[in-house]
Amino acid sequence: MKIGILGGGQLGRMLIQSALKYDDEFYTLDPASDAPCHNISYFTQGNFNDYETVLNFGKDKDVVTIEIEHVNADALAELEKQGIRVVPNANIIKTIQQKILQKEFYKAHNIPSPEFQVVWNSDEKIIMPLPFVQKMNTGGYDGKGVQVIKTEDDFQNLWKEASVIENMVDIDKELSVIVARNEKGETNTFPVTEMVADPKLNLLDFNVCPVLLTEDVQEQIDAITEKFLNAVNSPGLFAIELFLDKEGKVWVNETAPRLHNSGHQTQEGNTNSQFEQMYRVVKNLPLADTDAITYSGMLNLVGAEGYSGKVVYEGMEDVLKLPETYVHLYGKTETKPGRKMGHINVLADCREELMEKLVKVKGMVRVISE
Repeated sequence: MKIGILGGGQLGRMLIQSALKYDDEFYTLDPASDAPCHNISYFTQGNFNDYETVLNFGKDKDVVTIEIEHVNADALAELEKQGIRVVPNANIIKTIQQKILQKEFYKAHNIPSPEFQVVWNSDEKIIMPLPFVQKMNTGGYDGKGVQVIKTEDDFQNLWKEASVIENMVDIDKELSVIVARNEKGETNTFPVTEMVADPKLNLLDFNVCPVLLTEDVQEQIDAITEKFLNAVNSPGLFAIELFLDKEGKVWVNETAPRLHNSGHQTQEGNTNSQFEQMYRVVKNLPLADTDAITYSGMLNLVGAEGYSGKVVYEGMEDVLKLPETYVHLYGKTETKPGRKMGHINVLADCREELMEKLVKVKGMVRVISE
């Protein structure tokens, strides 16, 4: 099967790496000539936001999927009309890639998400009480396009473009659940992961899985995933990012219609990874089982402050000596501050041991430059 992927980043790279054990051809489209997928796929350099480029890329493929949601969804809709399978479908990609439509989708389907106000321009009065979160309608990812407005003095920092103004949740934990659905309507869900963020970079720092949750919280998450999959009505793999507030209520923060950073620990921590599952969804195969084998966690390898240029992984040899520690690099030759360059997965027998290992490994390795 000819499988086209819009985006040639690390998610596409790891999907292809996982699927190389099967018999398919992978084609990728990315604007960067040295994108992580450029040397492990039939690679096309081009703009995945350009209508004609996406149309031409997809027209001879059996199926087209994405590893980034900021793509030309109108071109994907046209490909569907021409008989090309698009996973997930163009409509849900278009809905999720715009924060305003995404929030209205949750509201329409009674999926719990923080109260919000839509602001189309800078003249509109904001009625949400302080503090609140501003999310740009389009283009945000990895902590970009999201900011907290805490005081009236912060109003001067408001972005002037279309945004969602969202009530700020009193967060106890940030959680993620990765769900899959194939064209036959079969569904499967990975165990819930806790996400620990780096407060400075607003990037994911650690994943920890499984999470000890009360029966009530787990039931809320199960109800959310069921409602979401029914409402989405599309094959796909989706990462639903959640807030657990200090009152024990679960809220949907946002959803990614693709593979996700919060599922990387599944590579060694689960019977099958999110990448295996995504491949099966794209091929409309029976879904893989997703049970956790043991406690697993992940830490991102992020470019250190003050270093730009050809990447050097300081301390990596010592990390490679550690048991149950797995390095995944993304094939990016140039580092810069805050850039995701890879990740490391760690296994352990209990949560306490896992956290100790993650903190230890984080202190051992730095992403610097020559």
